Parts: sequence; C-alpha cells; structure tokens
Amino acid sequence: MKTLAEAVMTAKRRLAEAGLADAAFEARYLIGGLLGLSNTEVFTGGERLLTLAETAKIFDAIERRVRHEPVHRIIGARDFHGLTLKLSKETLEPRPDTETLVEALLPHAQKIAAQKGAVRLLDMGTGTGAIALALAKALPQLTAVGSDISRNALDTATANAHLNGIADRFSTRESRWFDTIEGCFDIIVSNPPYIRSDVIPELQPDVRDFDPLVALDGGPDGLDAYRDIAAGARAFLEPGGLIGLEIGYDQKETVAAIFEQQGFTLVDAVRDYGGNDRVLLLRDVAQDQSQAKA
Repeated sequence: MKTLAEAVMTAKRRLAEAGLADAAFEARYLIGGLLGLSNTEVFTGGERLLTLAETAKIFDAIERRVRHEPVHRIIGARDFHGLTLKLSKETLEPRPDTETLVEALLPHAQKIAAQKGAVRLLDMGTGTGAIALALAKALPQLTAVGSDISRNALDTATANAHLNGIADRFSTRESRWFDTIEGCFDIIVSNPPYIRSDVIPELQPDVRDFDPLVALDGGPDGLDAYRDIAAGARAFLEPGGLIGLEIGYDQKETVAAIFEQQGFTLVDAVRDYGGNDRVLLLRDVAQDQSQAKA
C-alpha cells in the first residue's frame, strides 16, 4: 500500500518521463483533485496511506495524462470565475481567456439591471454554461438561457447551474444558433467555434483530441459562426442591447466587419491576459437610432 507522498513522487517521475512540463505541479494537482484534497493537504498529508481503490484511480489518471488528456478532464471539473464547473465529452473546457468576456460584459449588465431592474441573457453554444452562469452568479437580477446543439452539453450546463446555486435563473434550449430561440434579450453572448478547419490538425493534442470538434471548427476561414450570429441577432436583441463575442487573436477586424455589414457597431474590444485581442462588444446602430427618434 502506497502513501500519498510515494504516489506523488511516482506520478511526478512518470509525467516527467513523458515530457510533460511542470510534472511536479501536475502530479500534486491531479492527485489532489482526484482525492478532494487542497494543494496544502497534499503537501502536508504525505504519510496518509492510500487505499487500493485510490491507488488504482491515481495510476489510471496518470496514464491518461501521459496520453495528453487534460488534467481538468481527468478530474471531471474546472474552476471558472469563482464557479466549479463539471465537464463532459461534449463540452469545451472553459479557459481563463474566456473570463475576459465575462468581465467585459459585467459592467454593461449591471447598467442594464440598474435601468430596467432585470437582465435577460442568451448564451449561444453554452457548453458547460460557464459564461451565462458566471454572469448570473455575479448579478442576481440576471436570468439566462443557454443554447447548444448538444443535448449532453445542455445537461452538463444544467447540472452546473444546480451545483452553483443558480438553477432558478438558468434554462436551456437545444438550438443551432437562433433556430429555436424565442423572445428578446438584453445581452447575446457567445464563445463560438473560431479556429480554421485547416488549423485543427496542428492544435496541441490536449485540445485537438479532447475538446469536441464542433466547438473548435469555425469553417474554412474560422468565421462561419460569426456570420450566422450577425445575420440573426437583430431579431432577438432588445433595443439598447449588447452582443458579446470571444474571438481568435487575429480576428478583430474581420469579425467587426461582418457585424458592421449587418448594421452593428463596435462598442469595445478587449484583450485577454496574454495581451491578445479576445473580446468584441457590439450594438445595433439602426435599432438604437430608431429608439432615440421614438
């Protein structure tokens, strides 16, 4: 029977042999996540004896990581903007860059809540529900609809809403973009697939082999989803409403142009933690002008 410290050392050695960077950190994080222990508890609890079931679970997980399965997928959950989110095979793993979209939208959502008393948000391609749930958690006046073409993803998002105590303000809709959406929203948000089809084979195996292809592949030029959203958004956006989008690092000008062709104007462009263009916020110019005249 192994101790916790022995398991960590074995995991560290195996991950290092496989060429994984920061093997020591990954070993501690992975084992802690599997056993429900904090990093401190892994450090200080080295003499703890592991059961045979725990040992088997750890070494199965180590081999999965050696095959480049991401740590959070092995654990089955990931933290995002203060939430704990369950993952499934049909959900994109939420990443820190997407928190930039949440933080960019929050002041606008707060302003709408102050003006109207409530905010309705549509999160298209919701996946785990990360964006919608983070905004709902931060703003009690906000209710959200998460849409996705995957029933499994919607079930995962619903489970995450319950896990984080937001189920009463979150509902789901199985839909390809606006196909089955009803009603209008103050905010429409999406982190759509935006990687060019020919780039997919070049992605890191952690992404290429484990994130769902439908959540990555944006078509020949990576812009298919943005065209669909731009073409349909006006009919579902409240006057004065806002569109928030995550984009690829080199897509700012092209995505803005797609929306400008449909009568939207760029309100703000925000960079992620790495200094790359990552978020666009847009409004409907014609709709706002019509409201002003009224």
